[in-house]
Amino acid sequence: MQNKGLIKLFAFLFGLVSIYQLSYTFITNKVEKDATVFATNKISESEEDYLAKREALEARYLDSIGGNSILGFTSYDEAKKKELNKGLDLKGGINVTLQISVKDILKGLANNTKNPVFNKALADADAASKNSDATYIDLFFESFDKIKGDTKLASPDIFANKGLSDVINFQMTDDQVKPIIRTKIDESIVSAFEVLRERIDGFGVTQPNIQREGNSGRILVELPGARDIGRAQDLLSSTAQLEFWETYKQSNPSLSTFLQAANEKLKTLVEVEKPEEVVKPESELDSLLSDVAQDSLDFSQDVNPLFSLLIPANPNGNALVSAAIQDTAKIGEYLRMKEIRRLIPADIQFVKFVWERPTEGSEIVELYALKSNRDNTPRISGDVVSDASDTFDQYNKPAVTMTMNTKGAKEWEKLTGDAFNNQTGIAIVLDNKVYTAPGVSSGPISGGRSEITGTFTINETKDIANVLRAGKLPASAEIIQSEIVGPSLGQEAINSGFFSFMIAMAIVLVWMVFYYGKAGIFADIALLLNILLIFGVLVSLNAVLTLPGIAGIVLTIGMSVDANVLIFERIKEELAKGKGQSQAIADGFGNALSSILDANITTGLTALILFVFGSGPIKGFATTLLIGIVTSLFTAIFITRLLVDWYVSGKGRKLDFSTAMTKNLFKNINIDFLSKRKIAYIASSILVGIGLFSILTQGIPQGVDFLGGRSYTVRFEKMVNPSEIASELNTVFGSGTNVKTYGEANQIKITTAYKVDVEGIEVDNEIQNKLYASLQKYLPDGTSFENFIIGSGENSIGILQSVKVGPTIADDIKKNAFLAIIGSLGVVFLYILFRFRRWQFSLGAVAAVFHDILIVLGVFSIFGKLMPFNMEIDQAFIAAILTVIGYSLNDTVVVFDRIREIIAEKGWKAGENTNLALNSTLSRTLNTSMTTLVVLLAIFIFGGESLRGFMFAMIIGIIVGTYSSLFIATPVMFDTLKKKTQIGKEE
Repeated sequence: MQNKGLIKLFAFLFGLVSIYQLSYTFITNKVEKDATVFATNKISESEEDYLAKREALEARYLDSIGGNSILGFTSYDEAKKKELNKGLDLKGGINVTLQISVKDILKGLANNTKNPVFNKALADADAASKNSDATYIDLFFESFDKIKGDTKLASPDIFANKGLSDVINFQMTDDQVKPIIRTKIDESIVSAFEVLRERIDGFGVTQPNIQREGNSGRILVELPGARDIGRAQDLLSSTAQLEFWETYKQSNPSLSTFLQAANEKLKTLVEVEKPEEVVKPESELDSLLSDVAQDSLDFSQDVNPLFSLLIPANPNGNALVSAAIQDTAKIGEYLRMKEIRRLIPADIQFVKFVWERPTEGSEIVELYALKSNRDNTPRISGDVVSDASDTFDQYNKPAVTMTMNTKGAKEWEKLTGDAFNNQTGIAIVLDNKVYTAPGVSSGPISGGRSEITGTFTINETKDIANVLRAGKLPASAEIIQSEIVGPSLGQEAINSGFFSFMIAMAIVLVWMVFYYGKAGIFADIALLLNILLIFGVLVSLNAVLTLPGIAGIVLTIGMSVDANVLIFERIKEELAKGKGQSQAIADGFGNALSSILDANITTGLTALILFVFGSGPIKGFATTLLIGIVTSLFTAIFITRLLVDWYVSGKGRKLDFSTAMTKNLFKNINIDFLSKRKIAYIASSILVGIGLFSILTQGIPQGVDFLGGRSYTVRFEKMVNPSEIASELNTVFGSGTNVKTYGEANQIKITTAYKVDVEGIEVDNEIQNKLYASLQKYLPDGTSFENFIIGSGENSIGILQSVKVGPTIADDIKKNAFLAIIGSLGVVFLYILFRFRRWQFSLGAVAAVFHDILIVLGVFSIFGKLMPFNMEIDQAFIAAILTVIGYSLNDTVVVFDRIREIIAEKGWKAGENTNLALNSTLSRTLNTSMTTLVVLLAIFIFGGESLRGFMFAMIIGIIVGTYSSLFIATPVMFDTLKKKTQIGKEE
């Protein structure tokens, strides 16, 4: 092997960087454990509000040492930003409840009408909604019916407008219009749902949960690993209402006249106490504005209601005035007063006052006067933005660049031309805040490209670009609740899963040494380095590790072991031919390379399609799999080779690639696989047929992720174990009940799909009774059923909230998942066709994949309600199916590669050489399958209740995938190729 020195350098550097990246995770874990110990030692479990006090002490501890240097190169605060992000299922995150404003949607559907009956009905619905659990649309219709008189919903100035002319006409009755409006509102909420999901997908490689809460207009969002509630609020509630306005000149005499008149008028309207001294913001205020004066305005220290709050603006900018942030609300209140608005001169009667976006650490903000119109609409709206990206401006500061469509480019050129001619600025306004208001110094700007600059952080520009790309929300979204949630798998399940994974890895490492002797040690070193590199890359990419991501890592481990097994088996074959050790090693690596590359490329193509077109759990799986494929190839091909070459280069060293017990295993095996293909066809047809019959007649048990369900927030007196409660509730409501910590450790959220399609008070009472009976032992003695179901208040025990939630996996995610899988199989079909030159090979591989998927689905359909663990289809199951696809393709391509090699060398000979190829890869097939199964079985047995269904699907998939590569893929290829080439004459 050439360039060994370069490979050693790369391996060393990659390993070092991965250790460095992961060191932040180890540091944060250590500090957080210290915080827990500190808090636990400070208080007693018998104290009242123990959990809240402990969390407060932990937070105080972390805040106090957050900036302290650790190991001389970082601090806790810095390390926290760079640690390995875990998904909601592994670490928890932020739970946010958003209320989409149905009122805004109604106003938009009515084209912002001035109709007094319509607006009075909205106001009455607002008032009624504060004391009613009815939906806003029901309250609106109820209010409208009470006061409508002769007014109809289908009036030209309400819903029979141009925008709804295709569905509503003047002749319709109110009863005909109402269902149409309900449908339109539902469509708008679905649109908001999609916009939010796109924003979150652009936020990072995550596995967010997004659910509609019935028909209430509420949307539940869970952001994995997130702790910054403020940033989450900005991301989710921002409507992304982007606008471009021309500003008035700061020196405009009409504005000066208006402010003077407003100040005088306010003296008669409001009471203002004369202060001893007018206090203005400290710090930079004096130094920045000490020499700034606006002779046209009076900023004296007399008793002036308005001027006492205003500060001169920078004369070189386009702002009108400035003010302290704490005074902006009062100034805005003054400027909105009807008596004050009447004082606006006629030449600026449509002026719009907008504050700038406050920046972190700033004490003052500027107020801009924007040129508006009768309809109060901007010159250009954000719907002309075709793309947006985070970038850096000419001063290397974070910024956002935007590209406009053709219409927007023309309007932009006209707007910039007007601003240039008038010597004014252009205010870029997002969600009613001015982000920047530059002047135009070089004439009209063509091309439709613009830039938002300011004092941004990199995360802020990413979020702004993200919301602009995703589009604006169809209505405002108010965050009505936000909580920190615990991991959905439960900490105990995560700990046991990690422990079982370590056991499985130890067994795999020992097995490799047992089977291949000293060579197995080198394979183990390569495997451990591979795992280190995977996690190092995940951290460096700021990716989020989720349960589907772990599935990708498990598959990667199998592929890494597979590559080393392929190499060692080929070296053993070369040694058996009598070749010298060095030559056998060189030829073994060379001969195995084709199979390794083909297997990894087909799996990689599948992962790439899934990554591009998938979302949520699919993208998480694809991310780790793509990373794992690259690292596996590097460690198996180069690191193992380096170690083997280093060892055999020593004088007198011999490497047998086997041990005394395994030397003759699988030697001289001659199984006639093809003669058994008809039996295999019949057996597989029966299994697939039974599975399809079960799927068509009783379906596949779907979990909350697909169906939605009822969600209950329950508080207990003491801390409870979510995994333990989930196990008990699964026996009551059926498998798939989701339980996780919600807020404090003594509070949980229970979501079940039990009788999800049944409405009515009867089923609600049934579920509450079952919950009470199941959870009674965790409640204080004497807690009655009535107290349990009406739990409320700060220190209450019982059900705090119950809602009906929609599915976390929307219909389009299911559709995208299906299309991504079909697309990936199509790409694999073409690649195998390109590599093997015959479509029969492609057909065999794809047939085996469909065979494996149908059998796994059939097993879940048949045994879904019989097994003592959760076998419902959820997001994790999608990852399991993807793993099965990857493994099946990998196994089949390796077998095909060997068939192609032997057939090219020796011909068909009535299928004898196809059998020879299958027998020669049998050792590799069983070795890879057994090592992968050991990992899965260990997690299945020791990994906790919540992981068993997921692991079971993967175990079935690996077993079936191994079988199908031998008895489905190869026979299908052989039979179709035999007929095409008329090789049957040789039989």
